Amino acid sequence: MAAVLPDPATTARGSPFDLEDDATHRRWRDWKLAHRAPDADALTVDVADPRSLSRAERDALHARIAHANMALYRSPLTSEDKTLPRALGAQLGLHRLDANWLADEDGISSIAVSDRSDGHTAGRGGFIPYTDRAIRWHTDGYYHPQQRRIHAMILHCVRAAAQGGANALLDHELAYIALRDASPDHIHALMQPDAMTIPAREDSDGVARPAQTGPVFSVDAQGRLHMRYTARTRSIEWKADSATRAAVACLEALLASDSPWIIRTRLHAGMGFVGHNVLHERSAFADDPARPRLLYRARFLDRVALAAMGNDDTPAPSAEAPWRNG
Repeated sequence: MAAVLPDPATTARGSPFDLEDDATHRRWRDWKLAHRAPDADALTVDVADPRSLSRAERDALHARIAHANMALYRSPLTSEDKTLPRALGAQLGLHRLDANWLADEDGISSIAVSDRSDGHTAGRGGFIPYTDRAIRWHTDGYYHPQQRRIHAMILHCVRAAAQGGANALLDHELAYIALRDASPDHIHALMQPDAMTIPAREDSDGVARPAQTGPVFSVDAQGRLHMRYTARTRSIEWKADSATRAAVACLEALLASDSPWIIRTRLHAGMGFVGHNVLHERSAFADDPARPRLLYRARFLDRVALAAMGNDDTPAPSAEAPWRNG
């Protein structure tokens, strides 16, 4: 049975996501748009070694995540050290790995085409991240129950594809703003506890994963926004009412647009993504057989532990709500 979610009207109270508190929302919205990253370069931090950040490097990552829910890093490190995502995450307060059943034994997923002969991806060919096909817009773990929500992730590039494999990223808080600007009714519809259902997945042994019903947007006890979404058209059930259909159509139009709020980048060896569970997609790619594409992915049940910066860019006493001083 799916978990019973808190009433969105009560969990959002006092936050920028309270539909009854337009003044707080507007104050946060103005701050958010003023600090929006215009492109991938603005999100990128050069680091010597992600496994051992300097204070300045960590602060730079924190500042970008506080503003945009994500950061990119670029390092000269091109080894296949599988400890990197865990070591990087620990420095940012990320400790609780989501060791999903397709991950390696250490809880880190080796993202590569599944016909590789080194055993990293054996048996994963039926799942699209382990193919060279495009992956449509989604947040990670949209099929998980509430208690296993994915709040943060790290994606580290060991080897890039020969061609393609670019990522598009959209801060889920900007998606919220776009939909609320279009109509607060869209937000109300997508916060309903029965807005989106992922049907049960069955294998030869029976039900491998039960159905999961829940909202698209939800707000936790600390007033922070979480999003679960997939653009898939099969194995998904949307609430059958006109308000939900209109809200989903508005979101789909945003994701299909050339909005400047969508960040587009291509990870090269030594580069990576770290941040909260924002919307993302991946284009199709072609591999070099001699050096096939390989990325390490770590998904966490924690959020990044944002330390207060105490500077002009992040002026609030709480780095989780830097807009409150505005």
